[in-house]
Amino acid sequence: LQSAEHAHSRALRRTRYIAVFAGLAAALLVTVILNINTGSVKIPVARILQILLRRQGVAKEVSIIWKIRMPRILLSAVLGGGLALSGFLLQTFFGNPIAGPFVLGISSGAKMCVALVMIALLGRFGEVSSWILILAAFAGAMLSTAFILVVSRSVRHMAGLLVAGIMIGYICSAVTEFLITFAEDSDIVNLHGWSQGSFSGANWSSTGTAALITGTAFVCVFFLSKPIGAYQMGEAYAQSMGVNIRRLRVALILLSGILSACVTAFAGPVSFVGIAVPFLVKQALGTSKPIVVIPAAFLGGAVFCMISDLIARMAFAPTELNISTVTSVLGAPIVIYMLIRKKRAF
Repeated sequence: LQSAEHAHSRALRRTRYIAVFAGLAAALLVTVILNINTGSVKIPVARILQILLRRQGVAKEVSIIWKIRMPRILLSAVLGGGLALSGFLLQTFFGNPIAGPFVLGISSGAKMCVALVMIALLGRFGEVSSWILILAAFAGAMLSTAFILVVSRSVRHMAGLLVAGIMIGYICSAVTEFLITFAEDSDIVNLHGWSQGSFSGANWSSTGTAALITGTAFVCVFFLSKPIGAYQMGEAYAQSMGVNIRRLRVALILLSGILSACVTAFAGPVSFVGIAVPFLVKQALGTSKPIVVIPAAFLGGAVFCMISDLIARMAFAPTELNISTVTSVLGAPIVIYMLIRKKRAF
């Protein structure tokens, strides 16, 4: 009898997983089509499919889709997935559901270092390599993370960690604004817009670089699914299963830092995605198993950011909103709900 109940329970879980992944895949497809079709130039869905599959059609429409809209769509999907994955890793590391790169000030630290490098190098060389920006963002992310690690040893409860992260974010943002204020106008073209978060500067080069970094990090995280699952059960259990806790914790921080740094380098700071998406995915799946949550969180982050980018472009067209404005409106209520729910649980 117990065996039959267990088999039935596994079948139900499998069906739920399939339904969630199918829903995310359908949402991804619909969102891609909406993003391609929405803009100052309307292109019918039939012609969109023809252009995508055969690269045939009116030259203007082909150029709009392949040179403007597709790079932006793919960049928002890749970075959105990376940001959700970064949030999942931080939540696993701290054992805290509100740990995310934006809330903990990690994105702000990356933003500060990128702004510093851009201001310092643009005046001398006129351009900055995307790899230099990524390294600068990674250095800033690691700096903020190091401070958070120090604080987390003394502050165990959620509210204290949240306040510490917010303070780090304010300090880094203040330093960034100071740098921008006293920089030469010629050195900060598009810097202010970038500092608010945007996918508008996407091209195939930046999209390819972001996809390479994020894809590599995703594969590494996925292969860590089993030790992460053991770590979620507690350090003692993980050690009994042969997991090297120190190496795993270093891997979690480094991979999270790489993902959040890549997002910040190419799109600026994007808020709340790293907290809201993993929470929604776990609720939908009904599990926290990394082998299931990791790909689902990546897909969920991609859909979330593509929808947010669509709203940012079209809500007040032709004026474009900052991407963080939209993700804050969509994600902040979810974080508030998480805090209220956590409080009620006690």
